This record gives sequence, structure tokens and C-alpha cells, in this order.
Amino acid sequence: MQLPIRDDPQAAFEVSPAVGGAAVAQSRPHPRLRIVTGAIGIRLLTALLALLINLAFPLHEREQFTVFGSTSKFWDTFARHDSGHYQTIAWNGYRPRAGGRSNIAFFPAYPLTMHAVGRLFARTHAAFYLAGIAISWACFVLAMIALYNLARLDLPPPQAERAVLLAMIFPFSFFYGVVYSESMFLLFAVLAFYLFRTRRWVLGGLCGAVATATRVPGILMLAPLAWLAWRHAEPTRGDRSLAAVGLVLTASGFGAYCAYIYQLTGDPFEWAATLERWGYYPGGAPWLPAVRLVQQLATHPYLYLTTHPAAVYDTLYGVTGILFLLAIPFVWQRFGAAYGLFMLLNLWLPFSSGALEGIGRYCSVLFPCFIWLASLRSQTLFTALVVGFSMFYTLGLALFVTIHPLF
Repeated sequence: MQLPIRDDPQAAFEVSPAVGGAAVAQSRPHPRLRIVTGAIGIRLLTALLALLINLAFPLHEREQFTVFGSTSKFWDTFARHDSGHYQTIAWNGYRPRAGGRSNIAFFPAYPLTMHAVGRLFARTHAAFYLAGIAISWACFVLAMIALYNLARLDLPPPQAERAVLLAMIFPFSFFYGVVYSESMFLLFAVLAFYLFRTRRWVLGGLCGAVATATRVPGILMLAPLAWLAWRHAEPTRGDRSLAAVGLVLTASGFGAYCAYIYQLTGDPFEWAATLERWGYYPGGAPWLPAVRLVQQLATHPYLYLTTHPAAVYDTLYGVTGILFLLAIPFVWQRFGAAYGLFMLLNLWLPFSSGALEGIGRYCSVLFPCFIWLASLRSQTLFTALVVGFSMFYTLGLALFVTIHPLF
């Protein structure tokens, strides 16, 4: 199946030819303005909800990091778990530890941007944390606009807006607003796909380079982008050459970090060895974690959920990942191999590590699934998704804020 290449005319929304339709259309805000307003609104609402959760419920673990050096019920909700590692890189750079865990497992685009923005104001720990929050929020708003534009290549405006809404309230999308790299990765991944689909190869490659320098799975974008280049490059030497340049640029972000790690440690893949010391071992049988979880839930669900210390978290992660896996054939059939490959490869990596930890966060950036869900015409299904996503979004946020092991 060949995806359309060029965007439709930039009509904000379809207007009925009925009398008064034009006036109604003109009275409604532009879709992108609604998206910006909604994105900022959901970040503000989430921040308020996180504060209330932090005031109302005890912490599951002791605070690992504080934004201002002493506890803040509001600001510290943005700085849980991996946030401290990003701030450490922004503050003091990479510090490899021979044979041990170190922060080189975290790719550089996000913390280096935190460093650049934070230095504009003050060289303090708080300045870098606040820079991280600002970057995450800005990238989130821009990513939602980019996702709308990408969805518009395949869907009419109302359905494209649905895709954005589903991405905003996905149960693990609270990571977009804290000091984590998900917002930046989503923004540049979506931009890379959009620019490749519209044959702007060099710009797409530059966006792809940022994405591959932001998160470990970024390099897995190369295969779906190569598929788009192969299918959609014009049969001329010039266009094919530019498509190849775009792919090389995409890989350059990942390659540059490997080169830096080689200079630092003598091994360009020391970051991968460090990941293993954090407990991740990619390359195993990807079906084993899912099969184990299904067996537990099918044979003795209550006993499993009430006695195993990580059962609730593994269930939230594992069921989410399994549902996304089941969606891949439908995404592939509806939108083509590039979107299907992007989802497949980005789910293979965490499932093959042997642990379910973090899979919900991996799923949060799998934008093809949100576009596919938005393309389904059932209003009842869409309403059910909005209600279900909102409920589990609140649960996930509460667990994250109170420092449960939801990474």
C-alpha cells in the first residue's frame, strides 16, 4: 500500500455547503490553535493534579531528587526517577564508571539542551531542572501540532484532531510534561516522518538526527524511514541522492554519540554495556515476558496481583504493550509498512530485554497507533478510549508522583 505523499490543502476543517456553514466555520478556532490551547491546558491540569496527589498521598519511596535542594510539593513532582540523571548530565556532563552503572546510558540531545537553556539563566541545579520542564512542555506542544499535520496526510481534520487528543491523554503521556526526553523524541520523530513523507529529505534527516540522539530506540527509525525513501523518492538521481543524504543524516545523531563515547571510554557501545548493568538485556526472545504475564493473569490473577511486589506495574506495562502489539497488523494494513515497522521495532527492543519495565513509556511515542485509533469511525469506541485513557492516565500519574516504580 502506498501512502499519499503531499499534504492536502491547508484547509483548517471541512465546511458544510449548507446555509450558514461558512459563518459557523469562521466562528470556530483554527484546529492548530485548539491543539495549542489543549496541549497547554492538559499540562497545567496535570501539574495541578500532581500537586494534589503529592499533598494527599504518602510517598512510596524516599525522594531521590529535589528541584530546589529542599522538598517542594509542587516542583518535585516534575523530577522523579530518571529526571535526576538528566539534570546531572546537564550540570556536570557524562561520568562513565568502568564496570558499573553510569549516566552514559542516557542519550545527549535532551540533557545538552537542558544545559544550554539552563545556562541562560543561572548555573544552579534548579535552573537545569526548570529548563528541562520548559523544554518538555515546549516540545510537547510542538509535537501535538506536528502530529496533527502528519495525521492530516491520511485523515480528515476531525479525525486528525482525535489522534492528537488520544496522544495527549494516553495513560503514560504524563511523561511528556516532566524532566524526561519523551516530548523531544516524539517531536523530532514525527517531524522526520512528516518531512520524509513530503519528500523534504534533508530537513527530515536533520530532525531524524535529533531523534536518534535523544533516545536509544531512535536508531530504529532508520528502517521505516528507509522504507519511505525507497517507496517515495522520485526516480531521478537527484531525488534519490537527497533521500540517501536524509538517511545518513538520520543515523548521524546516533553515530555522533557513539563516537563521543568511544573518545570517552574506548568503546563506542559502552552505553549499551551500561544499559545491561541497569538490568536491560536486549536481544532475547521478545515473546517471553508477554507469555509469562498472560500465564499469570490467566491462571491465578488475584494471587499474582496481590502477592507479587511488581505485579501491578508489570500488568500496566505488559497489557499496554500487548495491546500495541496486537494493533500492529491493523496499522500496517491501513497506513503501510513504515508505520508498522516503527511500532514493531520499538516494541521489539523493550520486550526482548526480558523485562516489562518501561514499556508504557515506549508505547507513548508510538504515534502510528494513535493515528490508526483515530481513523476508526465508531463514536462509541472513541468515547470509550477517551474515558479509559483518562482513568488510567490519572492512575499512572498518581503512581509516578508518589514514587512507585513506574519509570
